[in-house]
Amino acid sequence: MSRHTTFRYCLDPTVEQSVVLARHAGAARFAFNQSLRFVKTALTIRKTRPEHPVPWTRFDLINAFNAWKKTEAAGRVFVVGMDGATEVRVTGLAWRTEVCQQVFEEAASDCGRALAAFSDSRSGKRMGKRVGFPRFKKKTKTVPSFRIRNKQAKSGRVAIRVGDNENARSVTLPGIGVLRVREDTRRLRRMLTKGRAKVLFVAISYRARRWWISLTTEAYELHPAHHHRPRERGEAGGWVGIDRGLTVFAVAATADGTEVARIDTAPQPLATELARQRRLAKSVSRKQRGSHNHRQASVRLGRHHHRVANIRRHFAHQVTNRLVKTHDRFVIENLNVTGMLGNHRLARAISDAGWADFARILAYKQEWRGGTIAVADRWYPSSKRCSACGTVNQSLSLADRVFFCGCGFRADRDHNAAINLALWPTIEQDSSRSPDPRAGGRVNNVRRREGADRHLVGVGETVPVDAGTDVCAAFMA
Repeated sequence: MSRHTTFRYCLDPTVEQSVVLARHAGAARFAFNQSLRFVKTALTIRKTRPEHPVPWTRFDLINAFNAWKKTEAAGRVFVVGMDGATEVRVTGLAWRTEVCQQVFEEAASDCGRALAAFSDSRSGKRMGKRVGFPRFKKKTKTVPSFRIRNKQAKSGRVAIRVGDNENARSVTLPGIGVLRVREDTRRLRRMLTKGRAKVLFVAISYRARRWWISLTTEAYELHPAHHHRPRERGEAGGWVGIDRGLTVFAVAATADGTEVARIDTAPQPLATELARQRRLAKSVSRKQRGSHNHRQASVRLGRHHHRVANIRRHFAHQVTNRLVKTHDRFVIENLNVTGMLGNHRLARAISDAGWADFARILAYKQEWRGGTIAVADRWYPSSKRCSACGTVNQSLSLADRVFFCGCGFRADRDHNAAINLALWPTIEQDSSRSPDPRAGGRVNNVRRREGADRHLVGVGETVPVDAGTDVCAAFMA
């Protein structure tokens, strides 16, 4: 088994089962907050006693919570006898037997991961946006969710079963029982029956007034018939460049100029449903905070956002499936989407396009089929470079939808960018120039000429990593 995939279904629980699911979600939130409280208390004590240990890792927090839930600090009762004598009985966490114990352990593990992310971010081991110290989870602002691992008993029976007791649309969970599922589970059941997949754990969450279950499985590789043809060593051709944009969602072309795919229309669910979203948001703002009407209006707005996200994700899966089934080598740009969102005129359209999610889905699906994806660096002028002679047109603006070159070459802007992306592996391999340090290349002592790293930025173009406010200024130029 070499790949992980997730199957997501909508649950159809009874009223009693909904109460049980909510109880498990509350137990997970309680365990996370208690684990974080252990850490904060230990850090406070450590200010006066440097030798005091701090439970920081996942296993330390799990052991600390398991030891605490049986102590007097977790729960006690006072028993008054007939003679008036009072006796203290230690009960520990009295309701701990009403939920699956794995919920506590997984919540403590989540707290440990949050602390590890905070430490790695402070030390520079974690890339990306800086991660802050974990915060306590509030009931009103946190998505109710919990996680359960799939354990196997000595008899060989697994704890999490799909389609048990001749009920195809059902999932059996330990401590909860059989839950009905709205969708068909035939594909997952077939993989489990043939031994081609194994359920690792399930994550249950409550979104848009519905309970959802995600089963993370470890599965075998795809059937050899679904794999791409292995290429011979040294074979350099076959690259397909994918240019992402707003006017045209994506254009795929080969190095010889053949256009293999063009997705002109994207659903744009946010722009299409913007009037409804404004109406729902206005309804929320007009209700008194904390009232029943305010909660109901917030739920309606949340269901709208959930639907918009599902439409965008479904479209990305459709496009990526179409591409990975026909080609085995892709080249995409490493776009600085976060920097592009600084342009307030195009931020909404860029967010609605879902470029980052599209690239993520394309990458793992291509890996499943044995394909290859190359990522062009952010300094590569894919739209401004002539795919025929290699001349870079620095005066090209966003309004220019047709690319002209002095050599007589004329082509659609997105088509030209896709060709240049398909040529990027060859250009990068044959180029003798030293890569830019900010693009992740090797460093030398050659001094760049003044102003050489200043580039105009456009949507669909390459963007410097640390452009900062200069990106916004370039957009507005």
